[in-house]
Amino acid sequence: MVVQLSESKSSNQLIITWSALPKDFQLEDEPVENTGQPILAGALRESLEISGLIQPQMLIASNFGLCATVNGQLIIKAPDWVYVPRVKEVLSNRKSYTPILEGEIPLIVMEFLSDTDGGEYSVKRTYPPGRWFFYEQILQVPIYIIFEPDGGLLEYNQLENGRYELKLSDENGRHWIDAMGLYLGTWQGTKEAHTGYWLRWWDKDGNLLAWAVEQIEQERQRAEQESQRAEQERQQKERLIAYLQSQGIDPNNLPSFE
Repeated sequence: MVVQLSESKSSNQLIITWSALPKDFQLEDEPVENTGQPILAGALRESLEISGLIQPQMLIASNFGLCATVNGQLIIKAPDWVYVPRVKEVLSNRKSYTPILEGEIPLIVMEFLSDTDGGEYSVKRTYPPGRWFFYEQILQVPIYIIFEPDGGLLEYNQLENGRYELKLSDENGRHWIDAMGLYLGTWQGTKEAHTGYWLRWWDKDGNLLAWAVEQIEQERQRAEQESQRAEQERQQKERLIAYLQSQGIDPNNLPSFE
């Protein structure tokens, strides 16, 4: 399939094709820039999975190659987190993903800022193109998120009329993603001995989607509360029995009022 983004005959014309990678093609392993990035990406997936919001036809991955061929040259970018609503074929060992050919365009790509040269904002058109240009003009991903974990800055860019527009959050500091039926926002706290800012999901009613450790704690608290209620009921029953006995009434031989 060929998509032509411009009718101009100038050198700025882009001819985009969605072709399968050669079977013998070796993807380069793009190094993770710091140990915190996999934790951030994993936390985003974990709460979706625990809440039963991941279906087999979805593709959710981190540091994973997205492919396109532009003017005959193969381009691969590996965002820190990517969400594809539907793929054509469910594969357990997928190593890369070519939109259109293999399924839908990603709905969301995320980049987590670190000590880099700002490549997340690059609009470079020439080969190899910058990340911003690749997501906006080549893949045309509807939502591009740039997150700075150290300070908690979340930049939510939405594709409108072929360009990314920075969107402000709501009064709770969250962004509604209609296609997912969820809010995305920042949260400050600790997970896996890592304290700082996190990206978290909330449902339409404003309930935070829990991580596994949080769900376990919630279950523990519920069990503890039930145990406390049972103990209170036992003590109340004992006090009632003691009172009846003090009045000369056998609690085991009370008259029936039926």
